[in-house]
Amino acid sequence: MIIGVLGPGGSYSERAAKLWMRKNDLEGAELRYFEDIEDAFLAAAGGKTDISVIPIENSIEGSVGVTLDLLREDGAVITGEVVVKIEHCLLSKGGPEAIRVILSHPQALAQCRHFLKMNFPHAELRSTGSTSHAARLAGEFEEMAAIASPEAAEKYGLKVLLSNIQDRKENHTRFIVVRAEGSGKYGPSGCKEADRIQNRCKTSLIAYLAKDRPGSLYGLLGTFAERGINLTKIESRPSKKELGDYYFYIDFEGSASDALIKDALEDIKAKADMLKVLGSYPALRNSEA
Repeated sequence: MIIGVLGPGGSYSERAAKLWMRKNDLEGAELRYFEDIEDAFLAAAGGKTDISVIPIENSIEGSVGVTLDLLREDGAVITGEVVVKIEHCLLSKGGPEAIRVILSHPQALAQCRHFLKMNFPHAELRSTGSTSHAARLAGEFEEMAAIASPEAAEKYGLKVLLSNIQDRKENHTRFIVVRAEGSGKYGPSGCKEADRIQNRCKTSLIAYLAKDRPGSLYGLLGTFAERGINLTKIESRPSKKELGDYYFYIDFEGSASDALIKDALEDIKAKADMLKVLGSYPALRNSEA
């Protein structure tokens, strides 16, 4: 089994994948590293990996836009989720007085915005494809530092100058496990009966309302309210066609195989101009909190 993750080694995506492997008895799986989120996602959608573990949402900075766009545009389904505690550290070969450039993934830089402004106001901030990529680059020059995980420090021979530098103490990233549509050979697919009994299933979908008219979104959300279905997330994402035109991403409790959910989805089909069900899967909480 091949699992795609954002690389190189030492990334939070790697941590999420290893947690997923332990929880699903997949210790023999092979991790395959990709330069960016899109490459890892498309590898799963195209069958080059059996699954890929992709970041979708952070508790400080919100959703990962590229992941939302890929879910709409490409043929992959969600088969699980993992929530990982984020522990950003400032890593470098030299000391803090030598730092001139700080590298990291854009999300990590944003999650540490206040810290950077207060402590390194004159440092140049550079974006990289992942936090672990930043750590690898920081190992080349003493005036460079990286915001990355403790694992990255150990892997690339860097010193941990400061720990837990994110602007909020509670910092978690939710990762989704995706696979190609129609491929259920590897990993849990859908919700098991035990998950359904314990009300631990979640379903994700995308809906598009082409006509902007009063009450259109209210009517869509009313479909869930009328049936007592609890929404866990709703977010709009620009369609990229014109200003004010949006796709709606909705997560809710329940499995698409439940009679109540099936009935709701049929109702939504009649109201929306596009409906894409991204998958039903066991819902997790803060797995490493």
